[in-house]
Amino acid sequence: MSNLKIALLSVALCCIATLSAQDRIVKTDATQIEARVLEISPEQIRYKRFSNPDGPTYVLPVGDIDHIRYANGEIESFRPAQPTAAPQPTETMQQQPATDTQRPAAPASITEVPQQTAPAQYRQALRPYEIGEWYDCDGVQGVVCVLNEDRMHGLILSLDEIYLHWSEYGKSDLRFIGADDTSDGEANMAKVAAYIAANGASWDDFPAFKWCRDKGEGWYLPAIDELLQIGHNFNGGTRTKFDRHARNKFNNTLKEHDGKRMDRLAYYFSSTERNKKEACTSHMDLQPPYLNDIPKYEKYLVRAVHKF
Repeated sequence: MSNLKIALLSVALCCIATLSAQDRIVKTDATQIEARVLEISPEQIRYKRFSNPDGPTYVLPVGDIDHIRYANGEIESFRPAQPTAAPQPTETMQQQPATDTQRPAAPASITEVPQQTAPAQYRQALRPYEIGEWYDCDGVQGVVCVLNEDRMHGLILSLDEIYLHWSEYGKSDLRFIGADDTSDGEANMAKVAAYIAANGASWDDFPAFKWCRDKGEGWYLPAIDELLQIGHNFNGGTRTKFDRHARNKFNNTLKEHDGKRMDRLAYYFSSTERNKKEACTSHMDLQPPYLNDIPKYEKYLVRAVHKF
């Protein structure tokens, strides 16, 4: 076989292997997404687009998913089980209705099937949203900064921002806390809480986290992937060209509700810890680098986010 044929055969085999390595998410509306599934929880799944494995991490609520066909051919269904129909009364029961003391118990399949409800963080979003739009529901207010594919769920950004330390542990007392999740700031908040409980520390030792936490239940310091996605969306979904309309929509919404405009040039702290000394930061401007590691004991901007 000639060298050319061998090369062509190798390329074909590589293409086949690449195509077969994708997961396929099938939503309840029959929409299909070619993806690489990263994580599945009882409430949501996280995935990368198969066509952009180094791009942002996307999130879908489990209630929107019919099934996932994994790269190895396995299928996982997310459709809720249908309750078993109640048994029909027998002829004797029809002729002699039971009294209160004789009434038979309801079948277990009727009494034990829980009511299917959406997770709490998704119950309020009842319509599609746009990036930069104002969100105000059940006492939670902010600017929509990240959207899932259904455009009904995502993240909102706090109206205000502040310069704070990531932690108060200085150069002579550097500590790795374990908040190293790159895609879920809530997970990092939980790790900080666990560290505080296990080491007799205080939320005052983590000013950026405390400021977000003090805004109320559900508010948290975004992970670096979430912060990078906010930066892309602030610029219209890409940083390859200037989109004045997208930025103005974002900042005008903040201004209309007495908020602070986003700072394009300053770095914002994420909740993602790089090592004992540094945490990941990002900015909102067009020019790279979009990610930088900054000492946790220095002051940088902080914004809080909340899922909806």
